[in-house]
Amino acid sequence: MKRGTVYLVGAGPGARSLITVKGLEYIRRADVIVYDRLVDDSLLEEAPAGTEKIYVGKGRGCHAMEQKETNLLMVSKAREGKVVVRLKGGDPFVLGRGGEEAEVLAANHIPFEIVPGVSSAYAVPAYAGIPVTHRRLASSFTVITGHEAPVKGESSIAWDKISAGSDTLVFLMGMGNLVHIVNQLIQNGKPSSTPVAVISQGASPRQRTIVGTLANIVSKAKQKNFEPPAVIVVGEVVRLREQLRWFDNLPLFGKRILVTRAEHQANELSRLLMELGAIPVEMPVIKIGPPRTWKKLDQAIMNRKDYGWIMFTSVNAVEMFWKRLYTLNLDSRWLADTKIGAIGPATARALKEKGIRPDYLPEIYTSQGFLAGLKKKDIAGCKVLLPRADIAGSELSDGIAKLGAEVQQVTAYRTVTAAKSISQAKRMLLRGEIDVITFTSASTVNSLLAVLGQRWEVIKQARLACIGPNTAAALADKGLKADIVATEHTVPGLIEAIERYFQRKGEYNE
Repeated sequence: MKRGTVYLVGAGPGARSLITVKGLEYIRRADVIVYDRLVDDSLLEEAPAGTEKIYVGKGRGCHAMEQKETNLLMVSKAREGKVVVRLKGGDPFVLGRGGEEAEVLAANHIPFEIVPGVSSAYAVPAYAGIPVTHRRLASSFTVITGHEAPVKGESSIAWDKISAGSDTLVFLMGMGNLVHIVNQLIQNGKPSSTPVAVISQGASPRQRTIVGTLANIVSKAKQKNFEPPAVIVVGEVVRLREQLRWFDNLPLFGKRILVTRAEHQANELSRLLMELGAIPVEMPVIKIGPPRTWKKLDQAIMNRKDYGWIMFTSVNAVEMFWKRLYTLNLDSRWLADTKIGAIGPATARALKEKGIRPDYLPEIYTSQGFLAGLKKKDIAGCKVLLPRADIAGSELSDGIAKLGAEVQQVTAYRTVTAAKSISQAKRMLLRGEIDVITFTSASTVNSLLAVLGQRWEVIKQARLACIGPNTAAALADKGLKADIVATEHTVPGLIEAIERYFQRKGEYNE
C-alpha cells in the first residue's frame, strides 16, 4: 500500500484567487479533502473527479464534526494510503488549530506538510483599504483571538500589554465578543476615541465594512446587523480606509449577477464578474450534449474534400467537431485544403487551440456581420459546411445561400434545458435578490423561462443583459425588453456593457 500523507493547506480568506500555487497543486492531487466552513466552495471543484470531500466546519453553536473526530478522520484516511488535503481558511498556523492537528499527525507517525496560506489577519484589512502597518502610523501589529477556548478557564490575553504595546490590533473570530473586547481595551488604557473597523465576510464580494471608535463601534455594529465571520482592526491605520479603499469601489461591487450559460462555459463569465467585485450566481439552464446520431456529421467530415469552406459559429461546434475528428482517428491535418471561418474571437481561439488559424473572422460578431464580411470572400459556387446546434435558425444558412454557395447544415450538438439542480439560484431569483440576468444565446432565454414555468415574470425584477441583438430579439419574442445589449458580442463585451449601464444609472461604485 502506498504511504498516505496529510497536507495542511491554507486556503486564504474569502477570494479563491488568494490560494497559493502550492496549495492549489495539492488540491488537484487530493484523494480526500477535509475542509472548513470558511473555504470557498469553488476551490473544491479543482479536485480530481472522484475525490472524497468531507465537510468538518464549525460555526457558532453548530459543529459538523468535533475536533477529535476530525483528527481521527485525517489519521484514518492517511493510513489508507491516501493523499489527504486538510483545507483551512486563511493560514493553518494563525489561529486555525493547524498546530494542534499537526501534533496529532506527528504523534501517530503520519507524514504531513504545512502549506501556509494568506492570513485574514492582514489580507481582510487590506481588502478594506486598511494597512496593518504604515511608516507614519504603525510600526507593529498584533493578531489576537477574539474567541478563546472555553477550556482555558481564565483568559491568556494580556490586555494591559496589548493595549499599550502594539500600534495595530487585529482580532479574529471576535464578532460575538465585540462588547468584551471594547471594554477590555478601554479599561486597560486605550482611548475611547481610538479608530476601529469591523470587516464582515472580507475579501469576498459580500464584504461589508463599518468604521467607528471604541466609544461607538458596538452600537454601529448592532445598527448595521453585522455578523460573523468578521475581522476587527483597532488603531490609527483605520483612518486610511476612505483614502485607500479599493475593493468595495470596484464598478460592480456587490451586484448579484445571474449566469445562465452551460456549466462548462460559465467559468470565464463568472471570473470576469468577480474581478469587478460582482457576485456571480451560476444557474446553468442549458446543457450541451451530442446529437441523436453522429451519422451526418461523420459523413461530412469524411467527405471534407467536397467543401470549400467550413463555418464555425460557436465554441461548442468546434469542440464537438474535433471530438468526432479524434473518434475517427483524424486530426486538424485532415482539414488542410479546406478554408475555415469563425463567427467571433472566442470561436477563433477555440480553433487556434486545435492548431487552426481561421481564414475568415468578421469585424462584427453577429450573423449579420458574418454575412456582410463574407460577401468579400467570393464564395459563389462553393459548397459550405455549417456544423451547428440542433436548434439553430436558418438566417445564417439562408444568407450564405443567397451569396451563391451551396450550404449543408449538420447538427454537431444539441442544446437542452439542464436537468441539474439549480434550486439555490432559482430561490434567489424568486426572492428578487438578483440584480442582473445575463443571456449569451437565445437558448439561455428560452431555457430560463422554461425552468421558471408560470413564475417566469419574476425576471422583470432584474436588469436583463444580452450578449447581442439576436439574443435580445429572443427576449422580445417573449414580450421582454433587454435593458443591456453588448455592442461587442463577446463575454468581455457583455461585462463592459453591464458596467456602462450602472455607471449611467448612477449606481456605479456603490
